[in-house]
Amino acid sequence: MPSVDDVLEHVGEFGWFQKQAFLNLCLTSVAFAPIYVGIVFLGFTPDHRCRSPGVAELSQRCGWGLAEELNYTVPGPGPAGQAFPHQCRRYEVDWNQSALGCEDPLAGLAANSSHLPLGPCRYGWVYDTPGSSIVTEFNLVCEAAWKVDLFQSCVNVGFFVGSLGMGYIADRFGRKLCLLATTLINAVLGVLTAVAPDYVSLLLFRLLQGLVSKGSWMAGYTLITEFVGLGYRKTVAILYQTAFSVGLVLLSGLAYAVPHWRSLQLAVSLPIFLLLLCYWFVPESPRWLLSQKRNTQAIKIMDRIAQKNGKLPPADLKTLSLEEDVVTERLSPSFLDLFRTQNLRKYTFILMYLWFTSSVLYQGLIMHVGATGGNLYLDFLYSALVEFPAAFIILLVIDRFGRLYLLAGSNLLAGAACFLMIFISHDLHWLSIVAACIGRMGITIVFQVVCLVSAELYPTFIRNLGVMVCSSLCDLGGVVAPFLVFRLTEVWRGLPLVLFAALGLVAGGMSLLLPETKGVALPETIEEVDRLGRKAKPRDNMIYLQVKMPEPAGI
Repeated sequence: MPSVDDVLEHVGEFGWFQKQAFLNLCLTSVAFAPIYVGIVFLGFTPDHRCRSPGVAELSQRCGWGLAEELNYTVPGPGPAGQAFPHQCRRYEVDWNQSALGCEDPLAGLAANSSHLPLGPCRYGWVYDTPGSSIVTEFNLVCEAAWKVDLFQSCVNVGFFVGSLGMGYIADRFGRKLCLLATTLINAVLGVLTAVAPDYVSLLLFRLLQGLVSKGSWMAGYTLITEFVGLGYRKTVAILYQTAFSVGLVLLSGLAYAVPHWRSLQLAVSLPIFLLLLCYWFVPESPRWLLSQKRNTQAIKIMDRIAQKNGKLPPADLKTLSLEEDVVTERLSPSFLDLFRTQNLRKYTFILMYLWFTSSVLYQGLIMHVGATGGNLYLDFLYSALVEFPAAFIILLVIDRFGRLYLLAGSNLLAGAACFLMIFISHDLHWLSIVAACIGRMGITIVFQVVCLVSAELYPTFIRNLGVMVCSSLCDLGGVVAPFLVFRLTEVWRGLPLVLFAALGLVAGGMSLLLPETKGVALPETIEEVDRLGRKAKPRDNMIYLQVKMPEPAGI
């Protein structure tokens, strides 16, 4: 009886049908980018100062320019250059009193303006930006600045909870149904986010969008990897994640053209409805249908693939079946299996740390550039463009030099780049961006390689479980990353970079504690995992079919 891979080898492993399905499903990966890192533009915090009634009228009467108005009416920076006083405090002065003159108006009130009492921003803030963000609309600054971090953390909490739930739905009810349902809900929630009347509803919609958006990405990934043959599975998986990078580039241009956050949110949400057209262009996975004993439907789809590719189906197509792994049939996966032996326990903890670090550095570098950069749109674009050579490097060297050296070297590169950024002067902004781009390229490589390594280190019967558990640490990293970046930056601009450098350098060293899996047969039992580092068993190692929950570059 032929398997799906046998039939694909006969009718085309990556023919016209697979190419059409691949291009359609890549749109799902593109649409995921604004959800994952949209905080950079949606939650942008511009320069701001307290609104003081009467200042505008006094400035107009005296003919001040903006520089003079700020010099006379806004407190200066605090100790060590901290921005908090002039952004979050105002002089307790009645600017409407006629006694104030135009030449140093505070001179008559105190010998030194630094002795004047300061108070909170009772009347709101003035923001120096032509556009808007959730920060400017809901005044998420000063004591309320942590609410911006919570906004991004909510979507990552949704990723964490939803990844397991959506994975179950995809396995239980089918990849196509999961893709369509999550796409529809994702689009609706995106529109609701754009019209949210208050901050609480904004958080709720963002959390729910996180619950389904990652499931939509996963379903698209699983479908395309199950449609192609063994020889193309790794390449297609990497290119699907590269489509996420395309989404980042498009997001930077769209955010520049649409500087108001509600309009931007609509602009990235409404096109998601078009992804529902995949219903007519992408069928259900024949592998999933066979696993559900729906052989007749699977055979029809394989016959359709043959026709689209201009091939004749094999004569024994009607006997198509799914190859069942004997080990899978007699063993049921358990969470405790991930820690059963000393080696497996060590590998699990190392992989958990690598996933967590990857997310913290990836999202952290993106948000750090947004929080401390010059031109937000160009800086974001430059750092997004480096993800394309990252994918090329993986395809070029992973089978030549192995997984571990690439994984360790990329972690060290990202950590070293963060370390160098600490000592770059703020005046040399271009050099800081170059270092950030190098770090971004390194951590993008890590993201894609750690997914592959995770799958290759677990035996078949707990492979999906192992990847899901380890990659869930990626979502936890996304939860803490905004707090690490924005709160530590308030203390010292380089403090987040110190933490990122330490995480990356330690991850590089820990990567070398894993066994090399290049050219090694996929382990079927825990005993084979324990023997991985001792003796390699050559075999073409294409494993993406069995992995149902990797991340995009940057997740």
